[in-house]
Amino acid sequence: MAQALLLLASLLFFSNVAHCDFSPTLIADMAKILMDNYCSPEKLAGMEEAIDAARDNTEILSISDPASLASVLTDGVKQTIFDSRVQVTYEPGFVPAKPPAIPDIPPEQLAEMIKGTVKAEVLDGNIGYLKIQHIIGEEMAQKVGPVLVEYIWDKILPTSAMILDFRSAVNGELSGIPYIVSYYTDPEPLIHIDSVYDRTSDVTIELWSMPTLLGKRYGNSKPLIILTSKNTLGIAEDVVYCLKNLKRATIVGENTAGGSIKINKIKVGDTDFYVTVPVAKSINPITGKSWEVNGVAPDVEVAAEDALDAAIAIIKLRAEIPGLVQAAATLVADNYAFPSIGDDVAEKLGAVAASGEYNLIPTKKELEAKLSADLLKLSGDKCLKATSNIPALPPNNPMPEMLLELIKVSFHTDVFENNIGYLRFDMFGDFEHVAKIIAEHVWNKVVDTDALIVDLRNNVGGSTSSIAGFCSYFFDGDKQIVLDHVYDRPSNTTRDLLTLTQLTGRRYGSKKSVIVLTSGATAGAAEEFVFIMKRLGRAMIIGEATHGGCHPPETFRVGESDIFLSIPISHSDTAQGPSWEGAGIAPHIPVPADAALDTAKSILNKHFSGQK
Repeated sequence: MAQALLLLASLLFFSNVAHCDFSPTLIADMAKILMDNYCSPEKLAGMEEAIDAARDNTEILSISDPASLASVLTDGVKQTIFDSRVQVTYEPGFVPAKPPAIPDIPPEQLAEMIKGTVKAEVLDGNIGYLKIQHIIGEEMAQKVGPVLVEYIWDKILPTSAMILDFRSAVNGELSGIPYIVSYYTDPEPLIHIDSVYDRTSDVTIELWSMPTLLGKRYGNSKPLIILTSKNTLGIAEDVVYCLKNLKRATIVGENTAGGSIKINKIKVGDTDFYVTVPVAKSINPITGKSWEVNGVAPDVEVAAEDALDAAIAIIKLRAEIPGLVQAAATLVADNYAFPSIGDDVAEKLGAVAASGEYNLIPTKKELEAKLSADLLKLSGDKCLKATSNIPALPPNNPMPEMLLELIKVSFHTDVFENNIGYLRFDMFGDFEHVAKIIAEHVWNKVVDTDALIVDLRNNVGGSTSSIAGFCSYFFDGDKQIVLDHVYDRPSNTTRDLLTLTQLTGRRYGSKKSVIVLTSGATAGAAEEFVFIMKRLGRAMIIGEATHGGCHPPETFRVGESDIFLSIPISHSDTAQGPSWEGAGIAPHIPVPADAALDTAKSILNKHFSGQK
């Protein structure tokens, strides 16, 4: 009731603004039309009572321009029920158009007329192309269907993929919707395509796929792309929305017009005013929503003029996807660090592809995202993923001055109270060729301290080539120690990671206290260092559990494409249980990362204070 009164109040307000010369019955008559015909009557609850109230309004309105009145009345309706399709117009002499009768001419001539609105051809790559401007209804289909099947449909039926062009489709018949949808679905089971509520008859019609058709079906397996534009309207929008939500088609182009399944233009009383009002609405059984007003959003948004080229590119990509997924599965099976898991992931990835989950992927970016998501789900390893980027190579033979500046920026040192050293760096690298510079400008600043805090809270990993050397500084040089056993999948060998007998600079030794700070960001090579230092009892770990990454992965090209897989190919010793890969490393003393440094300093200060 409140919304209906608001509607009438808005109309009367806008009429007064225009200084009308018409009786308020014009407003009541128009409101009555909406109440009896508008497709969403729930928006007009209480309208009948509101109309009675409006009839008692005896105020005489004046007007100089009825077209202006129609415009402000339209604004009043739109601001009340928020439906841009409702319009009030002033059209003296308007004659309603009657639906054209099917001419009584031979089917062959009718078919020739219809072919003027249809274009069918086979594009390169055996891609069918069908452009439709008008969707014919059941009566017309029964009359000319055999001719259209023979001269149009059979021409493109044998293709391996199809592009359905609705960019210029602006009208059609409701009864034609099941025909088009059924040609692109299987005969069984029957599919509930759409429900259409007609306000004037207060009847809901269910549209279902058809068990039998003229000619053969295109079926449910071959790729189908539908092209749309901002001009795609009405019945064509319904077909687009149905096939999109059945996940049968990929929509490429622009958002459609957002028209109506059925609109009537109704005369207001004995005046020359008319109300254009949607008298029916579509309710999709899958989404419970409609394409009307807002239109259908494309899966791949491009300008209408570019939609055909985009569709062809999508079809070509989809033809490659089965081979790419199989190639990816093979790479994982042959190279993943944990063989049994790699074989299992490869088998299940093939099953996912066979289930059709990759059939509607429209772009390389979405293929990469889908591959990464599936690899993570199947392996539990966030390092196993798809990527289009090959890691950048470091610059060759950098100048000594450049190296020195890089090292100064990359390493941070300090000496705290009680001669406690502090060393922070945020990336491991191949330090061998710069070991002398690091020893002189970094290591020598902390090597003579009585305890050392190694801060890896922001260390995201990097190369593991320097792990053995860096660990060696914290052990004595009189004997070699096995730091880890690292398994390499491609070579199917395990190598011992040993301390080095020769180092650049002095050792910190095995006697002085070492604390390592960690966070959830500590990853990769940094985790390998933490794993070794904790397992061998050489350091206390304070902070948060580490990221649970992997040894530096290798990058593999998938087939001949520009898609790559990042695959961990090695893992640490698992003889004593699961290693750090995936799970991370739990600290001895868990504290928030930002409290780790103060906690470490407090422990060491208490230790040294107790010695005094």
